[in-house]
Formats: sequence, C-alpha cells, structure tokens
Amino acid sequence: MKRIELIIAGILVPLDYCLVVLSGWLSYNSRFLNFVTGIRAVQYPLPYTDFIKLLFISAFLMVVIFAWNGMYETTGTRRIVDELRKIVLASSTGILIIMIVLFFNRDLFSSRYIILLTWIISIVLVSGARLVVILVERALFKRGIGVHRVLLLGASRSAAILDKAFRTSPTLGYVVVERAQHLSTDIVEKLKKIVRVKQIDEIIVADQDLSRQQIVQLIDFSKTHHLAFKYAADIFDSKLSHVVMRPVADIPLMELQRTPLQGWGKIFKRTIDVIFSLLALLVFGPIMLLTALAVKLDSPGNVIYRNRRVGEQGKLFDTLKFRSMKQEYCIGEQYSHNAEALDLEKKLIAEQSIKAGPVYKIKDDPRVTRVGRIIRQLSLDEFPQFINVLKGEMSVVGPRPHQPREVEKYADAQKSILSMKPGVTGMAQISGRSDLEFIDEIRLDTYYMENWSIILDLYIIFKTPFILLQKRKAL
Repeated sequence: MKRIELIIAGILVPLDYCLVVLSGWLSYNSRFLNFVTGIRAVQYPLPYTDFIKLLFISAFLMVVIFAWNGMYETTGTRRIVDELRKIVLASSTGILIIMIVLFFNRDLFSSRYIILLTWIISIVLVSGARLVVILVERALFKRGIGVHRVLLLGASRSAAILDKAFRTSPTLGYVVVERAQHLSTDIVEKLKKIVRVKQIDEIIVADQDLSRQQIVQLIDFSKTHHLAFKYAADIFDSKLSHVVMRPVADIPLMELQRTPLQGWGKIFKRTIDVIFSLLALLVFGPIMLLTALAVKLDSPGNVIYRNRRVGEQGKLFDTLKFRSMKQEYCIGEQYSHNAEALDLEKKLIAEQSIKAGPVYKIKDDPRVTRVGRIIRQLSLDEFPQFINVLKGEMSVVGPRPHQPREVEKYADAQKSILSMKPGVTGMAQISGRSDLEFIDEIRLDTYYMENWSIILDLYIIFKTPFILLQKRKAL
C-alpha cells in the first residue's frame, strides 16, 4: 500500500463530511432568501441550532454510506466516470434514507426544499473535490510519485495490452520495471533478485497457460515478500467482460453477457432517449428550421436525405439527415441516378479516401455543397436523427451507424457492436469524430457496449457539444 494512497484516503473522509455539512448549511440559508420566500413562504421554521445538530448527524450517515459504496477504496487508479457514478448513487441513497426517516418523524424536519437542494449541492461539491483529487493523483503519477512498480508476467494478449497501457499512460499509476514472458524452473530465485534490486511493489500475472501449481507458487512468494498479487483472468482471450451467475436446479450456470445493457438498463436508456430527443427537437427546432431553409436555398432537391444504415441486430433502417450533397450525387434506391452516383463514389473512395478498412472518408469531397460543408463541420446535418431515436431505430448514444456495404466487410468479431442500437453520438464521436481509423472506432464502440452505464451516457452527451467545435480532416 502506497503512503500517498493512505494520505488521500484519510483526507477524503473528513473532506466529504465537511462538504456535505456545507451543502446543508448553504441549502438552509438559501431557504430564507427573499426570492425563495417570495415563491413559497416558510411554513415550519426549524431553529438554526436544531438544524445544525441534525445536519451533523445526517452528514455522518452520508459518509458511512459513501464508505459502504466504495468511495474510500485505497487505490491509486481512480477513474472519473466511476467516481461520479459512485457519488451520485451514494448521495441519492443517503438522501432517500434521510427522507424516509423524516417521513416517519416529521417533527424532526419537513423542508423538502432544503433536503433536495442539499442533495444537488452535495453531488456538485463532492464531485468537484473528487475531480481535484484525481487530477492531483495523476500529476503525482506523471512525476513518479506514488506509482506502483510492477513485475508483469505473461506473453498473452492481455499482458501486451497492459504493458503498452502502463508504458504510454503514466496517469494509471503503474510502472513496469520488469517484464517476463514465461516462468522458468528457477523463477523463484530470479524473483528474489528482481524484488531486491528493483524494489517491486506487486506482481501482475497475465498468462492463462500457467498451471495451478505455478499460480500457487507465485501467490506464496508474494505473501512472503509482502507484494500485492494480481491476476488478469484471460479466459476466452478477454473478449467477454460480463459474467452473471444464475442457479438452475441448484446448479450455478454462468451466463456470459456482451453488455450490461439488459433488463432495466434497456428501459432506462430508452426513457432517456425519448426525453432527450423531445427536448433536443424542441430546443434546437429554430436552428433546424434555419438549416432546412439554408439547404433548400443553396441547391435544388430534397431537404432531408434518407441514407440506408445497419441498426441493432443487423436490421436496416434509413437515417434522416439534412442533405449536404448535391441532389444528383445522393445515393439510394429512391434516386433514379443511383447507379451513376455509386460509380462516382467508388471512384472517389479509391482516389481520395483517408481511412483504411471497411469504412471510407472522402477528403475534399466535390459532391458537398457550400452549406453542406458548414453543417457537416457543426454536425447540424445529423439533427434529424433525433426523429430516428423517437422511432426506436437509434439511440442518443451508441456505436456509429454504418452502411450495409461497409458492414459486409466487417470481420466477424467486429459485428458484435450490432448487438445495440447505433447512436447520434458516441465514444467514437467524442474521441475523434469521423477522423478515427476504423479499428480505433470499433475499439471505442466495443468499450462502450461492454461498459455501458447511465453516467457514461450523460458524460458523452455533455462532452459532444465541445467536440463539435473541433476541426475535422474531411467533410
């Protein structure tokens, strides 16, 4: 255990307690501001001293719930998304418990305004503090302070991925000081020397071919020399990330799932899709009307372009986009010039595509109109896809939708991303938009599919507008 990890963990507990108390104090005082009392007068005022006593007790309960939710784990590799998820979940749980207690004892407190505002402010303040802590940790890691010095064993794909990640991303908090491809007969003696000379903190084994006896030997060695021991379970070459155990007839059956987006998760995601799409169409309606008018005035033809794409489970559907190309170059069975337009596109792909693999991206595309270049740069052409979301063909967040002729060229493993609805935005879009190489796009979309959460969706939605301002290589 690194000293810096213990120091940070020790600071977080009193810091969170103080922030929760501050949240309650701010909420209490805001209740008596003129503009708040003007909306709703104070019905049952609670004396300040009584409120403070109740606040101190409630803050202690919140910190206990924070700890129960794993917010004080002594680890040096905190992820922002995971921390935010824990904070929202723990804060919501704590407030819910407090509201239940107060419901059965209304003599204690009855201001829903103060309770709900405390919940919101505490999430903001604790999240802000966590973000600062994570940034400080990463800054220390970059300077080699508090990093875990690792002996990495194995020649598997997982070992190679870990080795590359540790070497290229110092903010993870790991440094590979020794790499062993295979275990030899005299490995114990070699390990003793390595640990003594290079001051190893932990051993990470990423080799599924090791025997049970070898694993036990390494575990015993780690215990003897006070080293942390970690094992990368490389079963099925790390292609399955979610395992759910369900007993049937008293026999535990292990179900391998490609994504956590199951059951209630799917219901929650669909609910967010409908609400967000309706809000987007309402808020951006005037911009969409202006965009439609600009497209119509710039060149003759339909304002909306229907483009055939592959959706969930390989189902075909038409994405709705503002037309950004001249009408005679639009591709689709609905156009009489479809064959000529396809031939031209194949020629442009061969001569001007800047992407390798199944997906193409034509640089300096001569088919794009003047308005088309502007709306592509700002992604205004994709706003009508919120209608696709309402129809259930797409999601607000998901993998990028591709054309059938592109999907036909996918490798079998790459078709796994078709197990969920494509999105208006997604991991690929906020990580490079259409300038990414296809293999990187698939990697990001696969990560999203295997690690989906509501918090991740909200993070991607929040980050998308900032990405739209960045310049693209091709339009």
